[in-house]
Amino acid sequence: MLTIERLSFHYPKPKVELFDKLSMSIPPGVTLVQGGDGRGKSTLLRLMAGTLEADAGQLRLNGVSLGEQPEAYRQQLFWMEPRSTEFDQLTPLQYFETVRGRYPGFDANVVGLLVEGLGLEPHRDKQLFMLSTGSKRKVWLAAAFASGAALLLLDEPFAALDAPSITFVKELLGEVSARPDRAVVIADYAAPAGAPLASVVDLGD
Repeated sequence: MLTIERLSFHYPKPKVELFDKLSMSIPPGVTLVQGGDGRGKSTLLRLMAGTLEADAGQLRLNGVSLGEQPEAYRQQLFWMEPRSTEFDQLTPLQYFETVRGRYPGFDANVVGLLVEGLGLEPHRDKQLFMLSTGSKRKVWLAAAFASGAALLLLDEPFAALDAPSITFVKELLGEVSARPDRAVVIADYAAPAGAPLASVVDLGD
């Protein structure tokens, strides 16, 4: 689904080279990007999302090039910075409406199930700035799985979640793993127990 060819990236100040001519393919199903602190897990997701510009390399999602057709590329994926404050004045339901307007495949029918499964009912009408870190992450996760995007990029999706929500997210990942038309890339320190993986990208310790 996603192909990465000879990707290079470094942070300029101080100069830290993270990737040098990195090539890989992300298949349908769930892929884990794992590694220690500072190894570039979150950075790689941002590069995949096209929110961070690579020094060199090609990224193609379902044959669409990020360099040649950036909007068409980005419309096929869902990415949200976990600590984003961009939508803090919206309620979760209002935020879901903004996501619905962006993704043609958004499935409004599953929003209620996602809200219930993630325990978001008490927070439906609260503005996002009022929510805890874990609850905001639940909003991003609900939006991701409702979006209908071909590629979901999730940075530490289990961080700050309660046990029932972790179980629910693993069930959602299991459903994605059975579909040939969707992929999820998770950035985390280690493989989540019980989550089916199609591939693993190990960036080292």
